[in-house]
Amino acid sequence: MADNDVTLWGIHAGRTGDADRLFLKEGFIAIGWVEMGDLSILEPDRKAFKARVEEAYPNAKSGSIPVNAGQMFRFVHEMKEGDIVVYPSKKDRHVHLGRVEGPYQYNPGLEPRYPNHRPVEWLRSIPRTKLTQGALYEIGSGMSLFQVKNYADEFVAALEGKFVGSIGDKDETIAVVAADIEQTTHDFIMKRLAQEFKGHPLAQFVAHLLGTMGYRTRVSPEGADGGIDIIAHRDELGFEPPIIKVQVKSGEGNVGSPTVSALYGNVAPEEYGLLVTLGGFTSAAVNFARGKSNLRLIAGTELVGLILQHYEELDSRYKGLIPLKMVYVPEAFEEPEE
Repeated sequence: MADNDVTLWGIHAGRTGDADRLFLKEGFIAIGWVEMGDLSILEPDRKAFKARVEEAYPNAKSGSIPVNAGQMFRFVHEMKEGDIVVYPSKKDRHVHLGRVEGPYQYNPGLEPRYPNHRPVEWLRSIPRTKLTQGALYEIGSGMSLFQVKNYADEFVAALEGKFVGSIGDKDETIAVVAADIEQTTHDFIMKRLAQEFKGHPLAQFVAHLLGTMGYRTRVSPEGADGGIDIIAHRDELGFEPPIIKVQVKSGEGNVGSPTVSALYGNVAPEEYGLLVTLGGFTSAAVNFARGKSNLRLIAGTELVGLILQHYEELDSRYKGLIPLKMVYVPEAFEEPEE
């Protein structure tokens, strides 16, 4: 059985599971990257693999090159005989556990789309319902080959016929998975905002977001704006209160109290001030705003929450820049009240 020196590897049989037969019927795990040729002739270091990826795939995005090179290097040189393989099949909806039985082989004749092989002996097939949501989430990685770490003990136990996530058991990993999905979405939105809405475009986007909340807005022209980027109001002419003066900061650092106090200095007693930033606020800025009922600070985290809340009302142009789709996330079970 697996010991402390054995590594667990997760692997996928292509995006649609098209190498499933090669895996389960022929007794091989495999990866593609056909244009790379025989990986065993490359020098056994990551730089050589990366250089070959750049040569074989000249149009590849720069960020994908080290990721793909790393997967191939690990398949050839880091995976060892005796390591455990975790393969979630898209064909039979089972998770198959096996043991690596031999070194890397280059065999384009057996399945041309997946010429890079390692022989494997399959030891156990497990219905997905026997595993916790956390374990299933980890092996749902978007990479073809990855190391299983967080739930390695659960898969080792499953090899022995011990199931942590059996039907009827309370699955405490559901809350972890839900939080991870939410954090991934948050990080994605923040990254898109930082990449696509630097400077004046963020002010235009915030104005549009306020529009989904029922406000009419006027955006100051790009350039010197006197500290006010947006004027927001409810009525068509902008005479009826509340009048909101908005300043927008696209930097990812913390906004200090001088900036906040400068905005507040432009806000009349019957008006409201709003400062929106992709970053956060210093404690001094938060202390300045505390107790001022007509001043509001919105940091990046809260801005993401508002985007998610009003996403369906956003213009298609902004949806294209922040592409999201509706999904259902598992909700943690709560203990019934006595």
